[in-house]
Amino acid sequence: MRTTAQQIADTIDRVTAAIGRAAAWCCVYVVLVEFGVVCMRYALGIGSIKLQESVIYAHAGLFTLAAAWTLQADGHVRVDVFYAQAKPRTRALIDLIGALVFLLPFAVVLAALSVPYVARSWAILEGSREASGLPLVYLLKTLIPLFALLVGLQGVAQAIRAALLLSGPRQQPSR
Repeated sequence: MRTTAQQIADTIDRVTAAIGRAAAWCCVYVVLVEFGVVCMRYALGIGSIKLQESVIYAHAGLFTLAAAWTLQADGHVRVDVFYAQAKPRTRALIDLIGALVFLLPFAVVLAALSVPYVARSWAILEGSREASGLPLVYLLKTLIPLFALLVGLQGVAQAIRAALLLSGPRQQPSR
Protein backbone atom coordinates (compact mmCIF):
# COMPACT_ATOMS: atom_id res chain seq x y z
CA MET A 1 0.00 0.00 0.00
CA ARG A 2 2.81 2.36 0.89
CA THR A 3 4.47 1.99 -2.50
CA THR A 4 1.18 2.46 -4.33
CA ALA A 5 0.50 5.70 -2.47
CA GLN A 6 4.04 6.86 -3.17
CA GLN A 7 3.61 6.01 -6.87
CA ILE A 8 0.36 8.00 -7.00
CA ALA A 9 2.05 11.03 -5.41
CA ASP A 10 5.03 10.68 -7.77
CA THR A 11 2.73 10.48 -10.81
CA ILE A 12 0.81 13.58 -9.71
CA ASP A 13 4.13 15.38 -9.20
CA ARG A 14 5.35 14.44 -12.69
CA VAL A 15 2.11 15.59 -14.33
CA THR A 16 2.11 18.82 -12.30
CA ALA A 17 5.72 19.56 -13.19
CA ALA A 18 5.16 18.85 -16.89
CA ILE A 19 2.13 21.14 -17.04
CA GLY A 20 3.96 23.80 -15.02
CA ARG A 21 7.01 23.72 -17.30
CA ALA A 22 4.78 23.98 -20.37
CA ALA A 23 2.85 26.88 -18.81
CA ALA A 24 6.12 28.67 -18.04
CA TRP A 25 6.49 29.28 -21.77
CA CYS A 26 3.50 31.61 -21.46
CA CYS A 27 5.85 33.97 -19.63
CA VAL A 28 8.11 34.21 -22.68
CA TYR A 29 5.06 34.80 -24.87
CA VAL A 30 3.73 37.54 -22.55
CA VAL A 31 7.03 39.43 -22.56
CA LEU A 32 7.65 39.18 -26.31
CA VAL A 33 4.11 39.96 -27.44
CA GLU A 34 3.61 42.77 -24.94
CA PHE A 35 6.87 44.30 -26.11
CA GLY A 36 5.62 44.01 -29.68
CA VAL A 37 2.25 45.57 -28.79
CA VAL A 38 3.95 48.52 -27.07
CA CYS A 39 6.34 49.03 -30.00
CA MET A 40 3.47 48.85 -32.48
CA ARG A 41 1.40 51.32 -30.48
CA TYR A 42 4.04 53.94 -29.76
CA ALA A 43 6.39 53.59 -32.73
CA LEU A 44 3.92 52.79 -35.48
CA GLY A 45 0.62 54.04 -34.08
CA ILE A 46 -1.00 50.62 -34.63
CA GLY A 47 -3.05 48.75 -32.04
CA SER A 48 -4.21 45.15 -31.95
CA ILE A 49 -6.96 44.03 -29.60
CA LYS A 50 -6.35 40.39 -30.51
CA LEU A 51 -2.69 40.63 -29.49
CA GLN A 52 -3.57 42.45 -26.26
CA GLU A 53 -6.18 39.85 -25.39
CA SER A 54 -3.74 37.05 -26.23
CA VAL A 55 -1.37 38.49 -23.62
CA ILE A 56 -4.18 38.38 -21.06
CA TYR A 57 -4.96 34.78 -22.00
CA ALA A 58 -1.29 33.77 -21.73
CA HIS A 59 -0.98 35.56 -18.39
CA ALA A 60 -4.05 33.73 -17.08
CA GLY A 61 -2.71 30.44 -18.43
CA LEU A 62 0.64 31.00 -16.76
CA PHE A 63 -0.80 31.63 -13.33
CA THR A 64 -3.60 29.08 -13.36
CA LEU A 65 -1.63 26.23 -14.89
CA ALA A 66 1.60 26.82 -12.96
CA ALA A 67 -0.04 27.27 -9.53
CA ALA A 68 0.08 23.56 -8.72
CA TRP A 69 3.73 23.39 -9.78
CA THR A 70 4.46 26.31 -7.46
CA LEU A 71 2.69 24.43 -4.65
CA GLN A 72 4.77 21.35 -5.42
CA ALA A 73 7.98 23.42 -5.27
CA ASP A 74 6.85 24.94 -1.95
CA GLY A 75 6.82 28.37 -3.56
CA HIS A 76 3.50 29.68 -2.27
CA VAL A 77 3.46 32.22 0.52
CA ARG A 78 2.73 30.82 3.94
CA VAL A 79 3.04 31.91 7.51
CA ASP A 80 6.56 30.69 8.06
CA VAL A 81 7.03 31.70 11.70
CA PHE A 82 6.67 28.18 13.08
CA TYR A 83 6.98 26.09 9.94
CA ALA A 84 10.57 27.09 9.11
CA GLN A 85 11.88 25.96 12.50
CA ALA A 86 9.66 22.88 12.81
CA LYS A 87 10.87 19.30 12.66
CA PRO A 88 9.98 17.24 9.56
CA ARG A 89 7.12 15.40 11.32
CA THR A 90 5.62 18.67 12.53
CA ARG A 91 5.88 20.09 9.02
CA ALA A 92 4.21 16.96 7.66
CA LEU A 93 1.37 17.35 10.17
CA ILE A 94 0.91 21.01 9.17
CA ASP A 95 1.00 20.04 5.47
CA LEU A 96 -1.54 17.24 6.01
CA ILE A 97 -3.95 19.43 7.97
CA GLY A 98 -3.50 22.29 5.52
CA ALA A 99 -4.22 20.06 2.54
CA LEU A 100 -7.23 18.31 4.08
CA VAL A 101 -8.84 21.26 5.86
CA PHE A 102 -8.05 24.16 3.56
CA LEU A 103 -6.66 23.23 0.14
CA LEU A 104 -8.85 20.31 -0.91
CA PRO A 105 -12.16 21.86 0.23
CA PHE A 106 -11.19 25.07 -1.59
CA ALA A 107 -10.43 23.14 -4.77
CA VAL A 108 -13.69 21.18 -4.59
CA VAL A 109 -15.81 24.30 -3.97
CA LEU A 110 -14.05 26.24 -6.72
CA ALA A 111 -14.53 23.40 -9.19
CA ALA A 112 -18.19 22.94 -8.23
CA LEU A 113 -18.96 26.64 -8.56
CA SER A 114 -16.99 27.21 -11.76
CA VAL A 115 -18.22 24.26 -13.83
CA PRO A 116 -21.72 25.72 -14.48
CA TYR A 117 -20.13 29.10 -15.27
CA VAL A 118 -17.76 27.50 -17.77
CA ALA A 119 -20.51 25.26 -19.20
CA ARG A 120 -22.64 28.33 -20.00
CA SER A 121 -19.66 29.89 -21.74
CA TRP A 122 -19.09 26.73 -23.80
CA ALA A 123 -22.80 26.48 -24.64
CA ILE A 124 -22.68 29.80 -26.47
CA LEU A 125 -19.00 29.55 -27.51
CA GLU A 126 -18.49 32.87 -25.77
CA GLY A 127 -16.17 35.29 -27.48
CA SER A 128 -14.67 38.65 -26.72
CA ARG A 129 -16.88 41.68 -26.13
CA GLU A 130 -14.58 43.58 -28.48
CA ALA A 131 -15.49 43.36 -32.16
CA SER A 132 -11.95 42.41 -33.19
CA GLY A 133 -11.13 40.43 -30.04
CA LEU A 134 -10.43 36.73 -29.65
CA PRO A 135 -13.44 34.43 -29.98
CA LEU A 136 -12.13 32.09 -27.26
CA VAL A 137 -13.40 33.38 -23.90
CA TYR A 138 -14.85 29.93 -23.19
CA LEU A 139 -11.31 28.49 -23.32
CA LEU A 140 -10.07 31.18 -20.96
CA LYS A 141 -12.86 30.38 -18.49
CA THR A 142 -12.01 26.69 -18.72
CA LEU A 143 -8.78 27.49 -16.92
CA ILE A 144 -10.74 28.04 -13.68
CA PRO A 145 -11.88 24.44 -13.07
CA LEU A 146 -8.61 23.20 -14.54
CA PHE A 147 -6.78 25.27 -11.93
CA ALA A 148 -8.97 23.74 -9.21
CA LEU A 149 -8.30 20.23 -10.51
CA LEU A 150 -4.53 20.70 -10.73
CA VAL A 151 -4.18 22.37 -7.34
CA GLY A 152 -6.50 19.75 -5.81
CA LEU A 153 -4.44 16.92 -7.26
CA GLN A 154 -1.23 18.49 -5.99
CA GLY A 155 -2.93 18.82 -2.60
CA VAL A 156 -3.64 15.08 -2.71
CA ALA A 157 0.03 14.40 -3.47
CA GLN A 158 1.05 16.70 -0.61
CA ALA A 159 -1.35 14.93 1.76
CA ILE A 160 -0.08 11.49 0.68
CA ARG A 161 3.55 12.47 1.27
CA ALA A 162 2.72 13.99 4.65
CA ALA A 163 0.70 10.92 5.70
CA LEU A 164 3.51 8.60 4.60
CA LEU A 165 6.04 10.57 6.61
CA LEU A 166 3.76 10.59 9.66
CA SER A 167 3.01 6.86 9.40
CA GLY A 168 6.67 5.95 9.05
CA PRO A 169 9.02 5.05 11.87
CA ARG A 170 9.92 7.82 14.26
CA GLN A 171 13.51 8.98 14.13
CA GLN A 172 15.36 8.86 17.42
CA PRO A 173 17.00 12.16 18.30
CA SER A 174 20.76 12.06 17.76
CA ARG A 175 22.92 12.63 20.82
